Amino acid sequence: MQDGEAMNTSVKIGAYVVGLAVIFGGAFGIGGAVGEVAPAPVARGHDTHPGKAQAAPGTGHATHAESAPGGPSVPGGLQISQNGYTLVPAATTFTPGEPAELRFTVLGPGGEPVTAYRVEHDKKLHLIVASRDLSGFTHIHPELSADGTWSVELTLPRPGAYRMFADFAPDRAEGMTLGADLHATGDYEPKPLPRAVRTATVDGYTVELRGDLVPGRSSRLTLKVSKDGEPVTDLQPYLGAYGHLVALRAGDLAYLHVHPDGEPGDGTTRPGPEITFYAEVPSRGDYRLFLDFQHDGKVRTADFTARSGPATVVAPEPGAVPSGAHDDDHTH
Repeated sequence: MQDGEAMNTSVKIGAYVVGLAVIFGGAFGIGGAVGEVAPAPVARGHDTHPGKAQAAPGTGHATHAESAPGGPSVPGGLQISQNGYTLVPAATTFTPGEPAELRFTVLGPGGEPVTAYRVEHDKKLHLIVASRDLSGFTHIHPELSADGTWSVELTLPRPGAYRMFADFAPDRAEGMTLGADLHATGDYEPKPLPRAVRTATVDGYTVELRGDLVPGRSSRLTLKVSKDGEPVTDLQPYLGAYGHLVALRAGDLAYLHVHPDGEPGDGTTRPGPEITFYAEVPSRGDYRLFLDFQHDGKVRTADFTARSGPATVVAPEPGAVPSGAHDDDHTH
């Protein structure tokens, strides 16, 4: 897959929905088990993105958390309006299977569209669209017009409810992630949440997950990429990193965007096969993790279901189909 500005503008949301980067929204038609979802406060602090949570020592990257002035941190993507900024989609209803232009603006504290944004991870805005049952996921980059309107062509493949997450940093303001619901018309039957496994496959690649999510604490997660049984040691930079991880909490789609330890060209970070992330999830419960990585000029996404809390993800059964095996319907 190519970056949103270099890729084909028609984007299809796949049948198998962690940027790890993560945020959450209100529940609608969720399939699968849901754990405890009461958010816990997340520490703040990052020199270039004040809305992010504190990174693990020495990592150089942090997770996103949103804060109301004078109040506790709130997981990103749960709100359509925050700190005076409001996400305004031009339309929220789509015909399934038909490409359409998704257009939206971000209104600032004065009620006017925001036109100045800081570049974060090579883009002024990152857009995530996920189905409410977490079976579909895409990470794209719309174009900004002079009047503050963002636009991108989008196809919602099946009837149902979706959530859009706009991850951005206005000029001279804190970074944040706002969310809004989208709908594709027609009869809707949510899919169950895929079971938790340690291995995902996508487009001939195998990705192994090591580490566990611990609520309220920075957790080290390592994802190892291989192809045809051989480790991939020449991953290519994508948006300034060797991998991007997005986590979405089942039940409300709270969003967390996590970036890896180190970066290309720093003299110590290797281009695979392992990509290490430090992530802090706000609560116990089930999460869907989405890893974007680039190899041979194409961006691919591997997905996992993971549980935060006493229970850990289980090893795959012999002959079982990994949760990330649905790459034929997943687009980036």
